Amino acid sequence: MIVARRFLISGRVQGVGYRVFADASAAVEGVHGFVRNLPDGRVEAQVEGDQDAVDRVEMKLRRGPAGARIETFEAEPASPTYRATGFFIR
Repeated sequence: MIVARRFLISGRVQGVGYRVFADASAAVEGVHGFVRNLPDGRVEAQVEGDQDAVDRVEMKLRRGPAGARIETFEAEPASPTYRATGFFIR
């Protein structure tokens, strides 16, 4: 089953390699979507793929890279596009 989720992550998540970490995590799991920095200091990610793979990416994003300090992590369902677009850092 294909699912999509949107994540908003705050804390020390910019300037610590969080987007590169998210990109690598997505590549390992074969999911699609994007990750980007927001002007307010948060990181936004949207991930789409097999439910188990999206769950695994979410667990990785909740931990983040070694230099990150996650303060809040919001996850909400999103509408799948069913397009194999790859995963991008924006």
